[in-house]
Amino acid sequence: MILFFTPASEPALSTAPLFTERCPAGFPSPAADYTEDELDLNAYCIRRPSATYFVRAIGDSMKDMGLHSGDLMVVDKAEKPIQGDIVIAETDCEFTVKCLLLKPRIALLPMNPAYPPLYPEELQIFGVVMAFIHKTRGTN
Repeated sequence: MILFFTPASEPALSTAPLFTERCPAGFPSPAADYTEDELDLNAYCIRRPSATYFVRAIGDSMKDMGLHSGDLMVVDKAEKPIQGDIVIAETDCEFTVKCLLLKPRIALLPMNPAYPPLYPEELQIFGVVMAFIHKTRGTN
């Protein structure tokens, strides 16, 4: 079962400091202690609010892409899907999130070698995943 959520039509502005220094995955820079701007996650993640919805991922077929069960996906139903996009699709009367392959033939590719590619006879795309939110602490 997939739960779909829609964003508020006029989301409240909620910003947090955006630091100008990038954070290396190695040793942190001691000079990185000032902010440049404010970041609004609505503006960062949502291009078209009226065409955007949220959905939670279930399962581990996309784990090698960094998408884990319980993660929240930001999906734009007005975005035209292109080769390599992560999409929400319906095939065989079920929803799935997969990587879209258009050539040499249409396929939905999992990002986990434990799952086979899907080669649907019929395919309906319900949107392109524009971002996903993965919590590192807690699951709700």
